[in-house]
Amino acid sequence: MTTALTVDGHAVFATTGGVDFDPARPVVVFLHGAGFDRTTWRLQTRWFAHHGRSVLAVDMPGHGRSGGAPLPGVAAMADWVIRLLDAAGVRKAALVGHSMGGLVALDAAGRHPDRVRALGLCGVAGEMPVHPEMLESAQAGTSKVRELMTFWGLGRAHQIGGMVSPGLWLTRESLAVLERAAPGVIHNDLAACNGYKDAPARAAQVSCPVAFVCGDIDQMTPAAKCKPLAAAIPGSHMTLLKACGHFMMVERPDETLDALKAVA
Repeated sequence: MTTALTVDGHAVFATTGGVDFDPARPVVVFLHGAGFDRTTWRLQTRWFAHHGRSVLAVDMPGHGRSGGAPLPGVAAMADWVIRLLDAAGVRKAALVGHSMGGLVALDAAGRHPDRVRALGLCGVAGEMPVHPEMLESAQAGTSKVRELMTFWGLGRAHQIGGMVSPGLWLTRESLAVLERAAPGVIHNDLAACNGYKDAPARAAQVSCPVAFVCGDIDQMTPAAKCKPLAAAIPGSHMTLLKACGHFMMVERPDETLDALKAVA
């Protein structure tokens, strides 16, 4: 089920977890990572939508089926999220973000604390540098960046199978979503992550409940680099998922959901 929203004059595509969106209920906004779209949150959105929340899993500008150009930095994306809340008639929401989306959620909570009631941060670290080969490939529009994002992002077991749902292969699914990205989107997003240095400062400004979800074999945002960020937010909680890479919401969907229930 989808809902129609317009932000900055462009249509925003958002799914609602199979339940009509009602801004009067507690709202949870799901934000995807670099180059991806709303489909990364399939299980989590449905659970929250059927347990008393209103859900918006959005395609950010220029991604998936949303219009407009991709926004040039994490802070610009965070401000867009606040305008999204305005367009949806929502005063305050929980923000759940993965990787780049987690940085966006953190930045929004740090600079707009009156609009964010809780944070779920999946695969996020204080700094998220991007390998030069990935940036070069993304800028050139070659397939190497998509292959590296998939190879480094997924835990080894899920690259060869291992899904709880028979017939699903995350490697091919990841590549397929990245292949659909419009020209320039992946480079824009990776450059935004690479250039963002404000995560520690924003963490110090956060006053709402926060749940961190990390994978113990995450090569892109290792748990060791997530821990200092979590420590900067008093009362935050960090869940470390076993045999899990960077894409925890699809590698370990049930465990990720359980960790997010505490705040969202």
